[in-house]
This record gives sequence, structure tokens and C-alpha cells, in this order.
Amino acid sequence: MGTAPSRPATTRRRHPVPEALGPRGERLAAAHLEEHGYRVLARNWRADPARDGVRGEADLVAEHEGVLVVVEVKTRSSLRYGHPFESVTPGKSARLHRLAAAWARRHGRDPLLIRVDAVAVLLPARGPAGIEVLRQIE
Repeated sequence: MGTAPSRPATTRRRHPVPEALGPRGERLAAAHLEEHGYRVLARNWRADPARDGVRGEADLVAEHEGVLVVVEVKTRSSLRYGHPFESVTPGKSARLHRLAAAWARRHGRDPLLIRVDAVAVLLPARGPAGIEVLRQIE
């Protein structure tokens, strides 16, 4: 009596690896924005607190219709824990506005012509990605 042949262990995952979810969402968001007239100037720009007077990172820095736009990208694999925009708090929004002003100063741009947008990317285990843009968050 023989034994059944062993099957190799599978490494399939039901959901994307968490580390890959954010960068994938940022790539999709950048492509979506470019399709809608944005010009991406920087990705994952990190401020230097000593130089810029603010701490943090902007997922995307872009230009749209002559306005400098700092974009916060929030990516989720489901809505189980709420919509991605729900995690953009007033404190986060204020920090993004400070980052936008710091980027503008450092790159010789008018700090009065800035805007902060948010992009929600939904990457379900099955089906197409969903992308929503919320312009001019306060």
C-alpha cells in the first residue's frame, strides 16, 4: 500500500501582501491622475524637518491646471474597516497642507497656489480596482 504523492505547499494568498498594497495603489493613483491632466512631479517626497520646518511624506506631488497639488493616496483591499477617505483626518490634512507649502518653498513655487487632494484606491481580491479622487481637502 503506497502513500499519496505529496503536493507542494502553496504560497497563494487571498489578499495582496500588505507591503505591496500601498505602492501598488500609489502607482495606480499616479496613472489615473496623469490620465486626467495631472503631471506628477515627485513620488514619496519626504520633508527634512530641519530644512522645511515640517515632518512627513507626500505620496505624490503633482501639478494640475497651474496649481501645485500634494496628493494623499489611501489604498484598501476592502471596505471592511471603512472607506479609505475616512483615514484622512483633520490633523493629517493640516500636515499635508504644511508639506505642500514646504515643497513649494523648496522648489521656488508660489505657496499660495497649492491644493491638497486625496485618492482612494480599492484593490479587492477579485474584480477591478476602484479609484476615487477628492479634490481640495481642507
